[in-house]
Amino acid sequence: MSRLFRFSTPNEETSAPPAELSEDLRPHLVQIFALVGEAIAGATHALLANDRELAKRVVEQDITIDELVDRLVSTAEDRLLQSAERDIEGRRELLIVLRILPEIERNGDLAEHVARRAARGLGAEMSPRARGLVERMGEVASTIWREATDVIIDGKAEASGAIEDIDDELDDLHVSLTAELTSGSMSVPVAVEVALIARFYERFGDHCVNLARRQVGRAGAD
Repeated sequence: MSRLFRFSTPNEETSAPPAELSEDLRPHLVQIFALVGEAIAGATHALLANDRELAKRVVEQDITIDELVDRLVSTAEDRLLQSAERDIEGRRELLIVLRILPEIERNGDLAEHVARRAARGLGAEMSPRARGLVERMGEVASTIWREATDVIIDGKAEASGAIEDIDDELDDLHVSLTAELTSGSMSVPVAVEVALIARFYERFGDHCVNLARRQVGRAGAD
């Protein structure tokens, strides 16, 4: 199993064994990523299918995501305080965990926000074009999350470039959906809620970009 967060450099021994810390924390991080991926896909499906029961399950699952994140934060903080100063790589990994967990938790929250509107039956009140755009935004959000998972969990730094390109598509869809809101095809209250949903998906992509940038040490994470 590849070492979590490990990127080789010209002066580094690429055959070094995996760190015990990585093997310990990895399953928990994998679980959180999987739950957030399920949440954004489930929230989108619930919205478009008017599946209120599924929407409620997604909302409830966010509690589990938050609990897992809090537990992993506590574990990383404790081990950071206990780690030997000479263990530079181990401390670096712990710091990365602490930096990326808030981004992951926020994406779980964004999926929950979409699900809450699905639970109120918003999808049935959206115009056909708005539904189509939201469907595509959900597909792109799931794709960008898979790419972010590759970067963080499997250390595929090359996927960070794809993430930026996918985020551009989400931004374009956000613009298109916002334009649809001005067409008068939906009532003002519905249009306001759809505008929020468009923003949720757009921010979901932004957090994926931030995850990749934090992982590979690039500037520009917000």
